Amino acid sequence: MSSNRKPKKVSNYNSILIVGGIIAAGAILLFVYLMWYVSPDQIDERVKVIANTNDGCIVETFDGYAINIGSCDAQPDQYIVAPIDQKLKERAALMNPTR
Repeated sequence: MSSNRKPKKVSNYNSILIVGGIIAAGAILLFVYLMWYVSPDQIDERVKVIANTNDGCIVETFDGYAINIGSCDAQPDQYIVAPIDQKLKERAALMNPTR
């Protein structure tokens, strides 16, 4: 006797959906993490202008970080209020743990 069994195509389809769902969930989680990590967290902070160069003003925050804030009209040794990205300082601290 011969058996005319056909392979189940529904099981194959379900497997593809499960694998696709896992890949999509991983991609969404990666996207959310990157958006959280890369997005700026700016606050206005009082900073001291170190130099005014062609590339912008270099300022020093009170916790000792030198940051380029872009073009400004301030002179060296002048205090101004500028938007500072706090995540930039966090990344700098991770790169230099002895600080």
